[in-house]
Amino acid sequence: MRDRVAVIIDAPDPRRGYDRGMSSKQADTTLAGGDVLSVGRLADASGVSTRSIRYYEEQGLLESRRTQAGHRRFAPETIDRVILIQRLFAAGLSSREIEPVLPCMVDESARTSLLVDVLRDHRERLAQEIRKQRETVRVLDEVIEEFDTVRHRR
Repeated sequence: MRDRVAVIIDAPDPRRGYDRGMSSKQADTTLAGGDVLSVGRLADASGVSTRSIRYYEEQGLLESRRTQAGHRRFAPETIDRVILIQRLFAAGLSSREIEPVLPCMVDESARTSLLVDVLRDHRERLAQEIRKQRETVRVLDEVIEEFDTVRHRR
């Protein structure tokens, strides 16, 4: 994944990270200093859809800067943040649960006990749900056994 990211960020195109319709002067005055990624390039580099990128931004999980034309621009380090957000969603956390702990995860100096507390609480809720599901399966197995007339006739 990182090799792919490097190719996108280090592309020889002088307009890298900018829409082709935007002049370099507009880009420089709007986004002074450093490489930036469009929402499309960020999506490609992180392996998520542009719709997901916009959703993450709406939920306060990502920040972008805007060009004069209103186009989103993201710092290259946002790629790692998007991948982390994806991992947290895969772990079952909601955007509401991710939002307060994300700063603690990306900035070690901001790390507090909140991070581990939220993750442990989420893990405990999952463990409780698994226990409930196992009990549900056990009861269902009993019902199947009781009413499986085909097996009882043999």
